[in-house]
Amino acid sequence: MESVIEIRKIDITKLDVDVIVNAANSRLLEGGGVCGAIFHEAGLAELREACSDIGLCETGDAVITPGFNLQAKYIIHAVGPIWQGGNNNEAELLYSAYEKSLILAKENDCNSIAFPLISSGIYGYPKNQAWKIAIRACNDFLKDNSDYPINIIFAVLSDESKEMGETAINNI
Repeated sequence: MESVIEIRKIDITKLDVDVIVNAANSRLLEGGGVCGAIFHEAGLAELREACSDIGLCETGDAVITPGFNLQAKYIIHAVGPIWQGGNNNEAELLYSAYEKSLILAKENDCNSIAFPLISSGIYGYPKNQAWKIAIRACNDFLKDNSDYPINIIFAVLSDESKEMGETAINNI
């Protein structure tokens, strides 16, 4: 299997992959948007309990729980930064959230992973910049782990976001 990065217009909770990534908050609480959808589809009580057992996750880091009722075996909860203008290490923290997620996927023998565009919703990260960092982090992981095959999927909900992501892939 050759590693690939692809973008699909699809609900992340519907993907048949080894692991999906939740754009989580540092307290690992149920949020809105993608996070809320993941909690509801996985099983609210089970996922709340698993996240409560973990406690906190720092910005730029990631933790893993079972996927419960999802097709995915696992959920990686990655905490991206809140956009504050770009001068508060946001780029480094966002890159780290992707990197840590991919490392956790590899450590758990996952050969397919689905990401949302972390921090680009309620956290306000500009989408074009978020795409560049996401694709660079994934590309760097693939280069550094060329012996580990993994299919990386970005699940988006709009044509505009899909086009931005495809442009970012083509420009790397």
